[in-house]
Amino acid sequence: MNILQIIPGSGGSFYCGNCLRDDKFYLAMKKQGHQVTKLPMYLPLFSDEHDLNEIPVFYGAISIYLKQLYPIFQKAPAWVDKLLNSKPMLKLAASMAGSTSAKGLEEMTISMLMGEEGKQKEELHRMVSWMAEHLHPDVLHLSNALLLGLAPKLREVFPDAVIVCSLQDEDVWVDAMNDSFRNKIWKLMSEKAEAVDGFIAVSDFYAKVSLEKMDIPESKVFINHLGVEPSEYQVKAFEEKQRNIGYISRMCEANGFDIMIDAFILLKQDKEFEDVQLILTGGSTGDDKGILNETEKKLKNAKLWNDVEFHEDFDGSGRHNFFSKVQMISVPVRNGEAFGLYLLESMASGVPVVQPKLGAFPEIVDKSKGGIIYGHNSKENLCDALKILLRDQNQLKQLSLDCRIGVENEFNIVNQTQSLLNIYNQLKRN
Repeated sequence: MNILQIIPGSGGSFYCGNCLRDDKFYLAMKKQGHQVTKLPMYLPLFSDEHDLNEIPVFYGAISIYLKQLYPIFQKAPAWVDKLLNSKPMLKLAASMAGSTSAKGLEEMTISMLMGEEGKQKEELHRMVSWMAEHLHPDVLHLSNALLLGLAPKLREVFPDAVIVCSLQDEDVWVDAMNDSFRNKIWKLMSEKAEAVDGFIAVSDFYAKVSLEKMDIPESKVFINHLGVEPSEYQVKAFEEKQRNIGYISRMCEANGFDIMIDAFILLKQDKEFEDVQLILTGGSTGDDKGILNETEKKLKNAKLWNDVEFHEDFDGSGRHNFFSKVQMISVPVRNGEAFGLYLLESMASGVPVVQPKLGAFPEIVDKSKGGIIYGHNSKENLCDALKILLRDQNQLKQLSLDCRIGVENEFNIVNQTQSLLNIYNQLKRN
């Protein structure tokens, strides 16, 4: 099967769960002998995916932003676009404020969803022409529903191909906008969905969210959980670990980074946990400078700066090294999320998770038996949940065994990939 994944890149400045999700399915399908191509949009792909230099980055983030704001750039010569879309420029853009935030990008989001009627129609034609020249896909897989503006043109140019779209956390982007934009965007996504054969939600929870937000037939929505390859993750002996807590995700307010910091400060007020350290990884963007500066002030005021480690390397072996340092992790995402691939990576490494009762977290923990769920997402409740496991090392050791087995049985990428391929085959067009 010839499969094309169309993926918004992150530029590698932070832990991008969606990028890693697509990459893990990409590698697993390649291992099964399928021809799979990743086509990046906006920014280069996550840095541990090894940039594919022969494939250009379409809809370069800097170029389309300037064309949206200043019409003069729509008539700029080709060399200007080439410069703005160069990978060094795009990686710089990924680290700048606003490059991954919905704020201020409402009109561009609408324009992108308008497809051929939007201001980026020339780039759409350029991308589809390149695809038609170089690729003959049986399946076109859009990474998220914010790319649905591409679907009608893709259907026109590739009438026999299956077009599918993953559903994961679109609401985090869209619902951050004011009402007038938000409602229009959900409506546009619903309209463009008509060109899509099937939608693949990453959890039962998010399938329900998507059906509530978008006007799409329930019969078009499939559920396929994420997966990892357990053999890629080493489990360090529990007895060799210190009582450390980990956080692995982009360090931002939406992901509850400040809740984690505040819970740790509260935990350390109890002398019983003097030995406990907090290990932080996942990177950040320019938007996150404020919360990082505030974090430094909080920790220094509490005289805990030396009890916290910022683990800078979150790519590949760097992530494995991070998991070897911690007994448990928590990413107290404020409103929950559709999945959270970091949970599988952690559990595959024998590291249990401590998550709030939000989003798909209870669904994942229930299937894996690899952690505990706490109630209201507050620093106090998180602190209490952390204390329970830190105090009961026998329970924590058992959870570390259970979580690895849970991933092997319930979230193995081989099984999840076969499920995905079955969906593709089920949707094949006559």
